[in-house]
Amino acid sequence: MRAIGLMSGTSLDGIDAALVDTDGLDRVATGPSLTVPYPGDFRDALRAILGQTVATEEIRTVERRLTELHAEAVGRLRADHGLDHVDLIGFHGHTILHRPDQGRTWQIGDGGLLARLTGVPVVSDFRTADVAAGGEGAPLVPVYHRALVAGLAKPLAILNIGGVANITWIGPGADDLVAFDTGPGNAPIDDWMRAKAGAAFDAGGETARRGTIDHAFVGRFLEHAFFARRPPKSLDRDDFARFRPDHLNAADGAATLAACTVAAALAARGHLPTAPLRWLVTGGGRHNRALMDGLAAGFNVPVEPVDVIGWDGDALEAQAFGYLAVRSLAGLPLSFPGTTRVPRALTGGRLDRPPVF
Repeated sequence: MRAIGLMSGTSLDGIDAALVDTDGLDRVATGPSLTVPYPGDFRDALRAILGQTVATEEIRTVERRLTELHAEAVGRLRADHGLDHVDLIGFHGHTILHRPDQGRTWQIGDGGLLARLTGVPVVSDFRTADVAAGGEGAPLVPVYHRALVAGLAKPLAILNIGGVANITWIGPGADDLVAFDTGPGNAPIDDWMRAKAGAAFDAGGETARRGTIDHAFVGRFLEHAFFARRPPKSLDRDDFARFRPDHLNAADGAATLAACTVAAALAARGHLPTAPLRWLVTGGGRHNRALMDGLAAGFNVPVEPVDVIGWDGDALEAQAFGYLAVRSLAGLPLSFPGTTRVPRALTGGRLDRPPVF
């Protein structure tokens, strides 16, 4: 089945769209992808609704525009690569609130509207069923990681550094799958750069690499109760928003926040069943040299971007939601006790079909 996956997630960068041809099990063939940055005014509007708990006209307006931008991304991908036939779209939407302890997770995005705009069936709302069953609702990508690593030595760990960072640990057994959020990813660094340097992010980690780490601040960061909790566990993008090193200049603050992201990933080792033989890093964070250098210095095994094994780290999550859409359509599980703490393997997602005339 040919599916386009769409991911914007917790970052505020834009939309990743990627084609995947899959049976939702072990057969996966990846295709073209693209990234469409959000217009600046829309990014500001999206940022303004993060953390809101009640549906408002403002949120509905942002949701409609978000959906239209995703439809445009689908159209561009299909036009650029001659994709005449697409069976399904996996539409993650954008997370504006994640509070699984309160039984809530909220990804805005109108699957029905996207189906009408694209003429393709859409699976969306991937996380609600998991949270309703007592799970964390995140991460959901691990089952896709497992489908990709058949020929690799195990155990191994895949560290995704998006707005929030999460880990997938895959062991040698068929059911050896553990996953959880490790801590903040790029979000605090991006917010810092926006406030202190007028930049959307720290390109290549160059600002952080010029700075000096405040190790006392990193120590206080690691005292947060989240790090002592046993996984599976998950975070909202802004759960660590109060950890802002406002006493530092732009470079030292970027270096310190990068060190916090690294320290959180290193702390995650204590929750893994056995030590990984290697760490593969995906997401935008793999482009940040301060993060990659810190991880390489902290782990005593190889730390490499997923691109070295032929994966596209910029498209991986979008591919995953195409894969998950196919699994949802087939009634296959998306989450498991070891990945979200859901009581049993559980499917999810909601299907919207385009109108038939």
